[in-house]
Formats: sequence, structure tokens, C-alpha cells
Amino acid sequence: MECRRCGSPLDRPGDYCLVCRSENADAVVLELDRDRARVTTIVDEAVVGAREVTTTPEDGGETGVVELRNFAGLVADEVRRKRPEEVYATGDREVLQAVRDQLRYEFYRVEDDDPVAAVLDRQGEAPLEVVDAAPSEKIGGSHSTLVGGRDGQRAVYTAAGHPHVKKVIPGPIDAGGSGSRSGVRAKATRADANGNVRMLLRDGSSVQENRIVTTAREKDLGEVVRADLNEALREADLQE
Repeated sequence: MECRRCGSPLDRPGDYCLVCRSENADAVVLELDRDRARVTTIVDEAVVGAREVTTTPEDGGETGVVELRNFAGLVADEVRRKRPEEVYATGDREVLQAVRDQLRYEFYRVEDDDPVAAVLDRQGEAPLEVVDAAPSEKIGGSHSTLVGGRDGQRAVYTAAGHPHVKKVIPGPIDAGGSGSRSGVRAKATRADANGNVRMLLRDGSSVQENRIVTTAREKDLGEVVRADLNEALREADLQE
């Protein structure tokens, strides 16, 4: 492939041109598993190349920390050599966070059986905005008490930590629900027309509805955020 601006040959399709110092990649899609990552480059709404990075995961300890950091570094290097306009990512949360820590790009989550096809379908549309703020800065409203004590707080902070969540607004507590012995449980419910969702917190007979304001602009994108929130809540052992 040649540079779109000056015509100089590129080492790999979509690489940043070191001759005229211009970008060639419109987007990069990262499909991240714990032992393997696939980096796909998109130019002019077409896939122009894909590379795989592999690792042998180490179990715990300093060795595991170093191995994960090195793996993430190799993936990050693939992104740096492209300098794309947008970076989309899906897959293992631990790997995704490790890669993100080594890059200055905003990551746009994409959840689909075929993430590359989903990104191609979205080309030309504005991606979901990433809210780069600490979870504590996203929590507000007039109700400060949360159902479930520390576990309830953990659920709210899990939701607030999502990159496409602008604000979490705890609601009043309803103590008239049916009893449960399963402990604190949280669930994000169906998105509304503006892409915002509700998170129900349950602890015994107490129920609290928390409003979650997202960066989604419409219902379908809100459903993507909702599914991602429920996955995070399951990983935090806050769902059955």
C-alpha cells in the first residue's frame, strides 16, 4: 500500500507515513483475548490488513504482571504505527485495560459477533463519546443512600466506571418489594429512546432504581451500553 497523500510505499497497509507525516488508517479494531489479539486496520471503509499478536499467559505474581504488560505493549505498538483516527476494542477486560493504559487514544467499545463488520457499518457515524472521569465524579443526585451498603456502592461504582457513562443518579429506596436471600443484586434495564438506562439494585425486600445517563444517542446504542454494564456486573458477582 502507498501513502494516500504522497504516494510513498508503506511497510504495512495503513501505516503512518514517515515521509510526509500523515495518517493513512481511519480506524483500528482490537479483538482482545487473554492469549491472542487481532489488530485490524480499516482505510476508506475497507479492511486493508490484520495482524495477530500472541502470548502465553502466566498465572499470577510478578511474572504474570510483566507478561500481561509486555503483551499489551506489543498490541499498543501495532496501534502506534498506524496512528488511526479511531480505535475500537472488544474482548477481555483485563487485556483491554492494559492496552489502554499504554496508549493515549480514546477506546470505543464494540460488542458484536463480528466486531470488524460492526465497525464498517458504523463508518461515517460519530462513535460513542468516552467520558474520561473518575467514577466518583460521575455519581450525583439528591439521594446519597444506597441499597446494600458496600456491595451497593460497588455496583454503582462499577456502572460509573464504564467509559460511556456520563452520570449515575441514585433514586429513592422502595422497601416494599419481595424478599430475597441472594444478597445484593444489580441489573441494567432496557435503554430508553435517548440511550439512557436504569440500574435496579436489590437487597432483600429493598429495591432502588438508579438512573444511568450514557453517551449513547439513541436506543440501539444504549442497548450496547446496557449489555456491557450487565457483563461488568456479572464479573463483579452482582448478578446470578
